[in-house]
Amino acid sequence: MLLVGEYQKNDTMKKITTILAIIILIFTQSCKKKDDCEDISCFTPPNPFRFELVDKLTRENLFTNGTFNSSDIKVINLADQSAVEFRFIDENDYNIIQINTIGWKTEIVNYSIQISTVNIFNLYVNAERLDEDCCSFTRYKEIKIENSDFEINQTNGIYKILVD
Repeated sequence: MLLVGEYQKNDTMKKITTILAIIILIFTQSCKKKDDCEDISCFTPPNPFRFELVDKLTRENLFTNGTFNSSDIKVINLADQSAVEFRFIDENDYNIIQINTIGWKTEIVNYSIQISTVNIFNLYVNAERLDEDCCSFTRYKEIKIENSDFEINQTNGIYKILVD
């Protein structure tokens, strides 16, 4: 037989327990929302920009045929005239220029690609770095190649720059 005082204690304990359970539930749910992406490993690096310089008439690669020398390549940031990091890939006579630095953040770039002191073409890119659905990726809002005719290979993404 419960006394009135014990009944009130049990009722109060039940209310406190219920309130604590609700608080804990709310707290753990709010933590889950913050950590929803914790178990998802989704990172997409920006696509590199790759360029093959070819003779406009013969379509020969100008590095492979000896017209250009890879040591003469310069990629210049037109905003501040600084040198831009690039990679020249010459494996198996592939001979392309690759720029990996664009699109890691939201940015607009305007580069001049030169051989010695001759401007071959300009590259303008408006890149937006996004985070959606637990994944980070780059969306290219605009890409322009200026001062040269070009073709893009839709399969491998290489821009074929047609040089006079």
